[in-house]
Amino acid sequence: MNQPTPAIVAQSAVRRLPRLALLLFCAAYVVPGFVGRDPWKNADVAAFGYMLELAAGRTDWLAPTLLGQPPEFDALLPYWLGAWAIRLFSWLPADFAARLPFAALLALTLAATWYAVYFLARTPRAQPVPFAFGGEAQPKDYARAIADGGLLALIACLGLAQLSHETTPALAQLGFSALAFFGAAALPYRTATPLLAIVLGLAGLALSGAPSTAVLLGAGSALFTLMDPPDDERQRRRRWLWAGLLVASTLATAWLAGALDLWRWRIPAADNRDWHPAARLLLWFTWPAGPLAAWTVWRWRRQLTARHVALPLWFALVAIGSTLLTHSSDRSLLLGLPALATLAVFALPTLRRSVAALIDWFTLLFFTGCAVVIWVVWISLHTGVPAKPAANVARLASGFEPTFSLLAFIAALAGTLAWGWLVRWRAGRHRAALWKSLVLPAGGAALCWLLLMTLWLPVLDYARSYTAVVRGVTQAMDHRGCTEVYGLNRGQVAALRYHGKLDVRPAATQPQCAWLIMGSDDQPAAGMALDMKQWRLAATVRRPTDPKDNVLLYERQSRGG
Repeated sequence: MNQPTPAIVAQSAVRRLPRLALLLFCAAYVVPGFVGRDPWKNADVAAFGYMLELAAGRTDWLAPTLLGQPPEFDALLPYWLGAWAIRLFSWLPADFAARLPFAALLALTLAATWYAVYFLARTPRAQPVPFAFGGEAQPKDYARAIADGGLLALIACLGLAQLSHETTPALAQLGFSALAFFGAAALPYRTATPLLAIVLGLAGLALSGAPSTAVLLGAGSALFTLMDPPDDERQRRRRWLWAGLLVASTLATAWLAGALDLWRWRIPAADNRDWHPAARLLLWFTWPAGPLAAWTVWRWRRQLTARHVALPLWFALVAIGSTLLTHSSDRSLLLGLPALATLAVFALPTLRRSVAALIDWFTLLFFTGCAVVIWVVWISLHTGVPAKPAANVARLASGFEPTFSLLAFIAALAGTLAWGWLVRWRAGRHRAALWKSLVLPAGGAALCWLLLMTLWLPVLDYARSYTAVVRGVTQAMDHRGCTEVYGLNRGQVAALRYHGKLDVRPAATQPQCAWLIMGSDDQPAAGMALDMKQWRLAATVRRPTDPKDNVLLYERQSRGG
């Protein structure tokens, strides 16, 4: 027997968020971060380096390498997508072209999450309590309002912003896991599209470096498909058929990962784990969806087997388990954000007014304060008033020269004015929309990300890209040519090839090139037998914001070779 639902929602509370406003809001979140910046260290520029190698035909598509080094993450599809985009949009800068499929993956994540929440909210056990004299929310209207809130909850997550705008396997995993989540959620209402979404999502996850996650999500989706009570015998047979197809897709995914050698054991020894950073990560990375999701599990504890709770809870637990048991904690936790946002939105019908008011006030103060800081620092950089912020930037990013962009200023000003209008709208007492408590968290997160990617983008580019280092290296060369490297990481090698247009090669025992670039802390390994007497130190190129990334440029003593 089903337990009564804790949701009490009137029809007046399920107003739709205007579609145009929602689309513009999503565009304002997706576009900044993909446009107008250089590849950032470390994972972003390193992944871009493998895409360049594939696009140029310098490495094997099934085993990509960068100067002989395999990728840090055992993935193939993300590098393929970037390489295909570089070839297809060859008239665009390669780094921008490589970001286009990843921008599409972020848009896919947002769309898949909205539809997943919509179909889960339509299930009978997710519906609000019927009123004695009518007036309760209608199922489709309720589902749309809940889906709007779920999308806002996802955008509000603090951990989503940076990682979802990088060209890395983590974003590909996020997009494909969200696609699989949508398929599993929509299966009771559609057949072909959800099954296709699950197949593509699981296969994409496996090819993006997360085969174990794909298998766990596929197996859980099959189980929850069978757990739903059928209405009749025909529906029971269909559920068994769907579950069988899901199991077959899961097994095919496992076989595909094995055939491409994508399985890796990444669980460290128990005594090597530090649980405190993981706990802090869970709190700030998932804010505010994480605490609201926990409240949903408590308030809906008598419906834990209901599809709208059990399915997102499983997807979230798989991501949290991977976060706690592997080294790539934040990128693993990223996959759980759509599911956590789904759980979070089902807390809204059960929140007290005092809790909703606390969320609003905290969000208003936090994000308004962040926006003020961003504007004050930008004004200080361009006017010198107040003086201290500009002095701090000069100390942390030595050599940075601010530049004014009219387009960036207009976008930042428009975003700030929209935030002011949003705060004024939220303060109106007549607003009874179910999703109203998530408007300010989502709007504040989008505003601060927009301001960072417009007003602060030049200094962030200067601090987080290798452009300044590469410029220093090339300026110290009286001529460019074959350059050997030793002890550099993948990101540095990729930056030297892309920004410096250098013919970079691994250092050899007998010098083959006129130049050698080494990390400042590196010494030739005993097995390398690199004779440093043949090289003369030409320059020490310092990274403005990180002395650990300094490089040493050597010139060959005799250029006869």
